[in-house]
Amino acid sequence: MAVEQTYIMLKPDAIQRQLMGEIISRIERKGYQILQEKLMNLDSKTIANHYVHLLEQNFYPKLEAYMLSGSVFAMIVEGEETIQGMRTLMGPTNIFEAMPGTIRGDFATDLTYNTIHGSDSPEAAEIEIKRFFG
Repeated sequence: MAVEQTYIMLKPDAIQRQLMGEIISRIERKGYQILQEKLMNLDSKTIANHYVHLLEQNFYPKLEAYMLSGSVFAMIVEGEETIQGMRTLMGPTNIFEAMPGTIRGDFATDLTYNTIHGSDSPEAAEIEIKRFFG
């Protein structure tokens, strides 16, 4: 098994609904370490860069408004096979497929308001860590 780093972001609904502590506890109980973290507000340019693959989708304006609606909590998380492990812990992006016990299965309320983001590959993790942590 390989030790990896991944980018995890708690989205505005997680912050607004005071779910940070519960979600961070789940990450830590899984055995992962949070190496760096910061609470931040995103601007439209950063959101567009992060979601460039969704810019042409009809739901993008709703997604952008959501991501501008409040702070996000950005983290660099490290552990054994942490990219796939966090993807499993989060549950599928489509909340209607997310099982109870996953972060999205327990907390997401909408396809847009899905509580958490995590890198889906080592390449994406590297890009996203640089984007949000320099």
